Amino acid sequence: MPISKIRVADEVWIATALLHREHRHRQDFTVAEILERAQRENLTDSVTLRPAVRAHAAQHCVASKPASPGRYRMLVETSRGRRRLYASSDRTHPDRVSGKSRPRRDEIPSEYHHLLDWYQEHFNPNRSASAADPILSLRGIGTELWADDNADDFVRRLRERWE
Repeated sequence: MPISKIRVADEVWIATALLHREHRHRQDFTVAEILERAQRENLTDSVTLRPAVRAHAAQHCVASKPASPGRYRMLVETSRGRRRLYASSDRTHPDRVSGKSRPRRDEIPSEYHHLLDWYQEHFNPNRSASAADPILSLRGIGTELWADDNADDFVRRLRERWE
């Protein structure tokens, strides 16, 4: 996967996860700290951070805030106005209940895969009943089959096969 293709939300999640790993005694981090860590990590090999990184760290990835526009729930705003990684027990705004809470393994560089394992162990140790539901766990499977396809074209091709 080309590094330049990493999603902004995943970049914010990686920076925040790295801060948690590097500062185990800390509970949360300021948006500025997350931005500085993302800049140091430089996931896109760019001179400067993409402007959307700030918006994602401040609003778009925050589970307790109304969705705008994405439904990510990767971070939680703490009582001190700081951010930490989302845990399954955290309050989620109704707009974001089914939103993405961590990057998909195949959408981030392999050198960050260990963060997903660490996150599962530390932030999601007791998965909720709905997450353990075998039917609900199928959500999202196969999306790569039509990821590059227009929905109308996909449906039209399916209907052509019915004849």
